[in-house]
Amino acid sequence: MIDSIDHIVLTVRDPDKAAAFYTRVLGMEPITFGNGRRALRFGNQKINLQSLGQETRNHACIGSGDLCLLTQWPSDRILSHLAAEGVAVVEGPVTKSGARGPITSIYINDPDGNLVEISRYDMNAAQAPREKDVTP
Repeated sequence: MIDSIDHIVLTVRDPDKAAAFYTRVLGMEPITFGNGRRALRFGNQKINLQSLGQETRNHACIGSGDLCLLTQWPSDRILSHLAAEGVAVVEGPVTKSGARGPITSIYINDPDGNLVEISRYDMNAAQAPREKDVTP
């Protein structure tokens, strides 16, 4: 039934400040949509940014996000880039379990405390076929 993720939403204190962080540190493209809403586009996905209380249908709170973002960069290049941007590493590089198998991950926090996992599959796992879809 579900093929992929189109977008996710992060609740942040200041959408402009959050957009600046994700643009500067992770190279995402800042965009504006709707009635001045802020978002970040990368590949075929985006992260919408909302302030606390903007969306009443969920129970969002600031800093509760936990994202895993994929990269082709090797860990040493990521670490050098984060150091140059003054971003502290919370953990990593460490081996974790991704949707397609083992990934090497480096964890950081954004300015609102959301946990951002920057991960890379080795070439074998990235090219491996997914497990068979299960139909209920």
